[in-house]
Amino acid sequence: MMHYRKARREDLPFIVAMLANDALGARRENFRDPLPESYYQAFGCINKDPNQELIVVENETKEVVGCLQLTFIPYLTYQGGIRAQIEAVRIRKDQRGSGLGEQLFLWAIQRARSRGAHLLQLTTDKQRPDAIRFYEKLGFKTTHEGMKLHL
Repeated sequence: MMHYRKARREDLPFIVAMLANDALGARRENFRDPLPESYYQAFGCINKDPNQELIVVENETKEVVGCLQLTFIPYLTYQGGIRAQIEAVRIRKDQRGSGLGEQLFLWAIQRARSRGAHLLQLTTDKQRPDAIRFYEKLGFKTTHEGMKLHL
């Protein structure tokens, strides 16, 4: 039985370890002990914002085995609708392929609905073809072309 809860400060090393545990994440993240203060500062901002939910999933022995971040974006289109953005979805390496990722996404979809979102969106790196197939299997559609400007 998996347990979903809001992340706590002491979860950050486990979360950052999962974020850094692939080829793309290893280039972006700075996972070391102790973690850089920037992660704790970001956590503080996320934790204070009622439109942000950093979630961890624990297994039966209370180990953090997955995480995600949901952002709820109120906007004027769709008659003042709420859009949910899902980011930083990770499953601990030894748990991948167990179905936990699908369970985590189904939980996130239900959570977005419960917060009144009419849309759940995500972005994924084009260098992650397995992730793209996974999202498509869950019903996500490629409807827009995303663009980014790194600052």
